[in-house]
Amino acid sequence: MKISLVIPAYNEEKYLGDCLAHAVKNGAALHEILVINNASTDGTEGVAKDFPGVRVVTESRKGLTRARARGLEEATGDILAFIDADTRMPPGWVEKISRAFERDPGLVCVSGPYIYYDGGLPTTVGVWLYWRLLGMPMYWLKGFMAVGGNFAAKKSALRKIGGFDTTIEFYGEDTNIARRLARVGRVLFMLSLPMYTSARRFRGDGLIRTGFVYAKNFLSEAFLRRPATETYTDYR
Repeated sequence: MKISLVIPAYNEEKYLGDCLAHAVKNGAALHEILVINNASTDGTEGVAKDFPGVRVVTESRKGLTRARARGLEEATGDILAFIDADTRMPPGWVEKISRAFERDPGLVCVSGPYIYYDGGLPTTVGVWLYWRLLGMPMYWLKGFMAVGGNFAAKKSALRKIGGFDTTIEFYGEDTNIARRLARVGRVLFMLSLPMYTSARRFRGDGLIRTGFVYAKNFLSEAFLRRPATETYTDYR
């Protein structure tokens, strides 16, 4: 099955080059790499165009879910893998996704946690505890979970559920897509599928507050089928 990598990017010139360098280095098995230039006003587009083979698609309507939806429209692979523009893809990430779908024909989505490469020891310990004491128990309870910058889904399943909910601006969008995909197949969350990412949101909002907001929105979307937080701050 062909895997398309989709990277939404709003004003990400600072991080995108590193993200693409890791994706190109560790994503030899990818069918294509798409950067969705999401209403950027900086040099994001130019950074993306510096990488041969990377296709840049412009989505003028700002919003993460709108960028993901545009990726669904544009990608030509059977599986769409989504990462964020401040991530660093580890070796073997694409191959793990491919093997997961090959082993389980009923699988429609696979995801894993974040590891924060610039967060320091408190962030590392806090996130480790978060996934093992709250994240995984909730996944076992509900049967679905996804991290927005570290998941892959079958294109056919995404289309079957009507794609991404573009009324959701930020918080809860990943839980929303996981919950809806679970209606049409299996959603797998693996601690052995980490994605390295920036801790910039922790630095901006604080570790405890950020963890609380993410947990609150997961629970709200999982049980009430709507996010609890409507506004968010961009950290660049």
